[in-house]
Amino acid sequence: MNTYEQLDAWIDAHFDEQVQFLQELIRVPTDTPPGNNAPHAQRAAQLLSNMGLAVEEHPVPQDLVHQAGLQTITNLIVRRHYGPGPTIALNAHGDVVPPGEGWTKNPYAGEIEDGKIYGRASAVSKCDFATYAFAVRALEAVARPTHGQVELLFTYDEEFGGEVGPAWLLKNKLTQPDLLIAAGFSYQVITAHNGCLQMEVTVRGRQAHAAIPDSGVDALQAAVHILNALYAQNTLYKQLRSAVEGITHPYLNVGTIEGGTNTNVVPGRVSFKLDRRMIPEENPAEVEAALRQVISEAAAQKPGITVDVKRILLARAMTPLPGNKPLVDAIQKHGRAVFGEEIPALGTPLYTDVRLFCEAGIPGVIYGAGPRTVLESHAKRADERLDLEDLRRATQVIARTLHDLLV
Repeated sequence: MNTYEQLDAWIDAHFDEQVQFLQELIRVPTDTPPGNNAPHAQRAAQLLSNMGLAVEEHPVPQDLVHQAGLQTITNLIVRRHYGPGPTIALNAHGDVVPPGEGWTKNPYAGEIEDGKIYGRASAVSKCDFATYAFAVRALEAVARPTHGQVELLFTYDEEFGGEVGPAWLLKNKLTQPDLLIAAGFSYQVITAHNGCLQMEVTVRGRQAHAAIPDSGVDALQAAVHILNALYAQNTLYKQLRSAVEGITHPYLNVGTIEGGTNTNVVPGRVSFKLDRRMIPEENPAEVEAALRQVISEAAAQKPGITVDVKRILLARAMTPLPGNKPLVDAIQKHGRAVFGEEIPALGTPLYTDVRLFCEAGIPGVIYGAGPRTVLESHAKRADERLDLEDLRRATQVIARTLHDLLV
């Protein structure tokens, strides 16, 4: 049995423990908002310590957390030093969107049925806390590396942009790896991704009694006019195609809208939040300026209306750095061996924390446990799930990849 087969066998032998570890992580909610993530970090640190992995807990100052719109954040680092050589960081995030409606399973139970584990963050990306931790344990148990260092970075601000997650760790020089692998899915290695601009638009008119509507200025009617102008952009965006395989074109979504005071009152204020996905070829400043112009021009067609536009998130696109080749080559090689099929290097329409490392000059890729598509995982939808065989095999691929780079 060669070393790769021994790594696979160790992971097989400890797989029940790995699944139980993931179940425990799913059982501690990390809904963001509201973003009270410190309790999950404390539980994760306890579980990792029980496995013999020393954990550094890095609480983010409350003022910074509150400015980011969250309640508590403690980021975790596990450092495994083997000897001189490169530092490889493995980053997964524990924060997730709230469950929403339509679940047939308990979103915080980690139920297993027909070979799948169900729960919020089972696929994105508490699963990769398990992938990365058990890959490192397998590496140390089997290969006993004497070269380089591994850092497990478990952070809690992906949903709100990463500024008090990985960006905070980088800014404070708590991590400075040479290479990065971040949470992803198993059937592709991702080398590029879309950017994301999120803005809050507040439309103000004048509140009035519904019996005399002409005495007011209807903010909702104006908001509908603005929304129609924004949605019309999606038709134009389809004409702008990305050259990155796996990424198509820009698009815009309005995710929330609220306003008004009562059914019998002309609404004097309406606000909505929009999400604009940017392909890697786009300039974020130009995208934002264009959106603001569309909103301003539409609002100007409605007398008595004023509009405030506030940027709430800017996540730049990830573009590949040349230094990521050792990661891509190793993951593709071992993915082919473990999954029995080619693992293409692609872009994705998602945005992730990896861009923060790439912006800092650290080559990175996205790879972890998950299905072929976001749709299959039910991420951000009801009944999010992960095929446990994908967890097993992705862990084997990561362990083999670490072996190639560190042994």
